[in-house]
Amino acid sequence: MTRNKFNTVIAIICGCFAALSLNAATIPAGTTVTVTTVSLLTAQDVVGRSFEAKIAQDVSVKGNVLLKAGTKAFGKIRSSRANPRKSGPLTVELTSVSVNGRNVAVKTNSVQPGGPPQTARQAQYGHTAGTTVVNPGSKMQFQLLQAATL
Repeated sequence: MTRNKFNTVIAIICGCFAALSLNAATIPAGTTVTVTTVSLLTAQDVVGRSFEAKIAQDVSVKGNVLLKAGTKAFGKIRSSRANPRKSGPLTVELTSVSVNGRNVAVKTNSVQPGGPPQTARQAQYGHTAGTTVVNPGSKMQFQLLQAATL
């Protein structure tokens, strides 16, 4: 009797894993992912700083929506003007998306957001004139460099 219960439990576990693997979906490399920023980004932010965004439009593969608009996404600053020795333009990349409560790593190209430079008046309040600022709600497009399995 115990052996039958053990076999039943093993069969149920195997069935669950099979169902999970059938539900796994892959977004192919080259897919464009458009996000809307949630965090403020500036060219003075340190390299490696994380930022939050949301998927701006559904990401579909073969007619199936794999990432819904509004899904949380996270990225990092790849280069900035924060370090005077290695100063460069502000560039950012996506690093993960939140799917069913877990963060799934993604690898995307780097993007140079085209925020408007600050004016001298804005510089008076703590921003350096000419600093690129990306306000919350700004859209950016990234391309997946590697397929992402959700």
